[in-house]
Amino acid sequence: MLLDTASLYYRAYFGVPDSVRAPDGTPINAVRGLLDFIARLVQDHRPDDLVACWDNDWRPQWRVDLIPSYKAHRVAEEIEGAPDAEETPDTLSPQVPVIAEVLAALGIARIGADGYEADDVIGTLTARATGPVDVVTGDRDLFQLVDDARERRILYPIKGVGTLQITDEAWLRERYGVDGPGYVDLALLRGDPSDGLPGVPGIGEKTAAKLLEAYGDLAGIMAAVDDPAAKLTPSQRKKLDEARPYVAVAPKVVRVADDVPVPDFDASLPRAPRDPAALHALAERWGLGGSLQRLLSVLQD
Repeated sequence: MLLDTASLYYRAYFGVPDSVRAPDGTPINAVRGLLDFIARLVQDHRPDDLVACWDNDWRPQWRVDLIPSYKAHRVAEEIEGAPDAEETPDTLSPQVPVIAEVLAALGIARIGADGYEADDVIGTLTARATGPVDVVTGDRDLFQLVDDARERRILYPIKGVGTLQITDEAWLRERYGVDGPGYVDLALLRGDPSDGLPGVPGIGEKTAAKLLEAYGDLAGIMAAVDDPAAKLTPSQRKKLDEARPYVAVAPKVVRVADDVPVPDFDASLPRAPRDPAALHALAERWGLGGSLQRLLSVLQD
């Protein structure tokens, strides 16, 4: 089981009241909410291995070089020689290092790679895995990893993590008319304002799905643009032709990397904390209370 950690702690932050605080009054809702999420996921799905995948760089420069608008609206501060600072709620930012410390003390693997997003780490670990993989994320971009033959599913939270949309090929085809790899083409044609991806102007989700059904994939669609006999409307042909520079680079931006240099690590689900003393100190300092106890209880079962 691979966790898109930032996606989950954002959901925890907005789903758990900020009245949940440490003894000194610091909001700790994202930390406790994430611990409850992990406890529920382990309880319900019993993974053999669990990895908290991490954004070492939420906006990699190599993606920005290809599409400058990529996540540009979420930049809080440009930092020379380092990843830009992301716009984050004031009371969430201080909780992120605490999450990292708690995961380390528990012994839950937390893996990132410099110059890459958590999505890329997930893509790489999914590609390497020899058994079934469940990816837990609220990010539709990762639908591209769905592969029934290799038992790759996306568990997409609907309400907390107790109600999950099990995203497999049948669901994708019913909802979007594409398979996992086809979702990349659909997403780049449609665009995604939340990621600053412009898409092809005038080509929405339904039109993109119809084009993919008719011509197979992005390459087939662009070949149709050059084929006078292809049954594209004049407007579609014009829009796609004008979007060639974007279409040429967008696949690399939208497709998650599957060859990220990740360190060696132990993904085994811990049965007991790796560092009990450190975990006890964190629990006392931050008032992790029942959330931590519930997770420890589930891990020991």
